[in-house]
Amino acid sequence: MNDLNIKHFAHIGDACWELYIRNKTIYLTGNLKNLHRITVALVNASFQTKMLEFLKPYLTGEELELAKRGGNIKTGRRINRNLHRSATELEVLVGYLYLNDKNRLEELRKIADDFIGEELKNL
Repeated sequence: MNDLNIKHFAHIGDACWELYIRNKTIYLTGNLKNLHRITVALVNASFQTKMLEFLKPYLTGEELELAKRGGNIKTGRRINRNLHRSATELEVLVGYLYLNDKNRLEELRKIADDFIGEELKNL
Protein backbone atom coordinates (compact mmCIF):
# COMPACT_ATOMS: atom_id res chain seq x y z
CA MET A 1 0.00 0.00 0.00
CA ASN A 2 3.00 2.30 0.31
CA ASP A 3 3.03 2.59 -3.49
CA LEU A 4 -0.37 4.32 -3.51
CA ASN A 5 -0.67 8.06 -3.92
CA ILE A 6 -3.44 10.59 -3.50
CA LYS A 7 -4.85 9.85 -6.98
CA HIS A 8 -5.24 6.20 -6.06
CA PHE A 9 -7.22 7.15 -2.97
CA ALA A 10 -9.48 9.37 -5.08
CA HIS A 11 -10.02 6.57 -7.57
CA ILE A 12 -11.07 3.98 -5.00
CA GLY A 13 -12.94 6.60 -2.96
CA ASP A 14 -15.08 7.49 -5.98
CA ALA A 15 -16.12 3.85 -6.34
CA CYS A 16 -16.72 3.45 -2.59
CA TRP A 17 -18.86 6.58 -2.46
CA GLU A 18 -21.00 5.45 -5.37
CA LEU A 19 -21.48 1.98 -3.92
CA TYR A 20 -22.38 3.46 -0.53
CA ILE A 21 -25.01 5.68 -2.15
CA ARG A 22 -26.35 2.88 -4.35
CA ASN A 23 -26.75 0.71 -1.25
CA LYS A 24 -28.91 3.46 0.24
CA THR A 25 -30.97 4.31 -2.83
CA ILE A 26 -31.74 0.82 -4.11
CA TYR A 27 -34.47 0.41 -1.49
CA LEU A 28 -36.23 3.67 -2.33
CA THR A 29 -37.97 2.76 -5.58
CA GLY A 30 -38.49 -0.01 -8.08
CA ASN A 31 -38.61 2.49 -10.92
CA LEU A 32 -35.18 2.44 -12.57
CA LYS A 33 -35.53 5.93 -14.01
CA ASN A 34 -36.29 7.38 -10.56
CA LEU A 35 -33.58 5.22 -8.97
CA HIS A 36 -31.03 6.61 -11.41
CA ARG A 37 -32.21 10.20 -10.84
CA ILE A 38 -31.97 9.84 -7.05
CA THR A 39 -28.57 8.16 -7.19
CA VAL A 40 -27.09 10.73 -9.56
CA ALA A 41 -28.31 13.51 -7.25
CA LEU A 42 -26.10 12.07 -4.50
CA VAL A 43 -23.14 11.00 -6.61
CA ASN A 44 -22.06 14.25 -8.22
CA ALA A 45 -19.51 16.93 -7.51
CA SER A 46 -22.02 19.39 -6.12
CA PHE A 47 -23.44 17.01 -3.52
CA GLN A 48 -20.04 15.58 -2.62
CA THR A 49 -18.83 19.12 -1.95
CA LYS A 50 -21.81 19.75 0.35
CA MET A 51 -21.19 16.43 2.08
CA LEU A 52 -17.56 17.29 2.77
CA GLU A 53 -18.57 20.66 4.23
CA PHE A 54 -21.09 18.88 6.48
CA LEU A 55 -18.47 16.37 7.66
CA LYS A 56 -15.63 18.85 8.27
CA PRO A 57 -16.51 19.54 11.92
CA TYR A 58 -16.25 15.79 12.60
CA LEU A 59 -12.89 15.28 10.89
CA THR A 60 -9.55 15.12 12.62
CA GLY A 61 -6.76 17.48 11.65
CA GLU A 62 -5.04 14.66 9.77
CA GLU A 63 -8.22 13.83 7.86
CA LEU A 64 -8.72 17.48 6.93
CA GLU A 65 -5.13 17.70 5.71
CA LEU A 66 -5.53 14.54 3.64
CA ALA A 67 -8.74 15.86 2.07
CA LYS A 68 -7.05 19.17 1.33
CA ARG A 69 -4.27 17.34 -0.51
CA GLY A 70 -6.96 15.75 -2.66
CA GLY A 71 -8.05 19.18 -3.79
CA ASN A 72 -4.61 19.71 -5.29
CA ILE A 73 -5.00 16.93 -7.85
CA LYS A 74 -4.99 18.38 -11.35
CA THR A 75 -8.50 18.11 -12.73
CA GLY A 76 -7.94 18.57 -16.44
CA ARG A 77 -10.61 20.27 -18.49
CA ARG A 78 -13.58 20.83 -16.22
CA ILE A 79 -16.27 23.48 -16.37
CA ASN A 80 -16.05 24.08 -12.63
CA ARG A 81 -12.62 23.07 -11.41
CA ASN A 82 -13.16 24.28 -7.85
CA LEU A 83 -16.31 22.20 -7.48
CA HIS A 84 -14.57 19.14 -8.89
CA ARG A 85 -11.59 19.65 -6.61
CA SER A 86 -13.82 19.83 -3.54
CA ALA A 87 -15.59 16.64 -4.58
CA THR A 88 -12.22 14.97 -5.08
CA GLU A 89 -11.30 15.91 -1.51
CA LEU A 90 -14.20 13.76 -0.27
CA GLU A 91 -13.22 10.91 -2.59
CA VAL A 92 -9.63 10.98 -1.32
CA LEU A 93 -10.80 10.85 2.27
CA VAL A 94 -13.22 7.99 1.59
CA GLY A 95 -10.63 6.05 -0.40
CA TYR A 96 -7.93 6.47 2.20
CA LEU A 97 -10.21 5.39 5.04
CA TYR A 98 -11.56 2.47 3.04
CA LEU A 99 -8.04 1.14 2.59
CA ASN A 100 -6.64 2.08 6.00
CA ASP A 101 -9.37 2.51 8.63
CA LYS A 102 -12.75 0.98 7.80
CA ASN A 103 -14.00 1.59 11.36
CA ARG A 104 -13.45 5.32 11.00
CA LEU A 105 -15.06 5.27 7.57
CA GLU A 106 -18.12 3.62 9.08
CA GLU A 107 -18.26 6.29 11.82
CA LEU A 108 -18.29 9.02 9.18
CA ARG A 109 -20.90 7.16 7.13
CA LYS A 110 -23.21 7.08 10.14
CA ILE A 111 -22.76 10.83 10.55
CA ALA A 112 -23.37 11.32 6.82
CA ASP A 113 -26.60 9.31 6.97
CA ASP A 114 -28.47 12.19 8.61
CA PHE A 115 -27.38 14.64 5.93
CA ILE A 116 -28.22 12.20 3.14
CA GLY A 117 -31.62 11.52 4.68
CA GLU A 118 -32.44 15.22 4.62
CA GLU A 119 -31.29 15.49 1.02
CA LEU A 120 -33.45 12.53 0.02
CA LYS A 121 -36.52 14.30 1.44
CA ASN A 122 -35.89 17.13 -1.02
CA LEU A 123 -35.65 14.91 -4.11
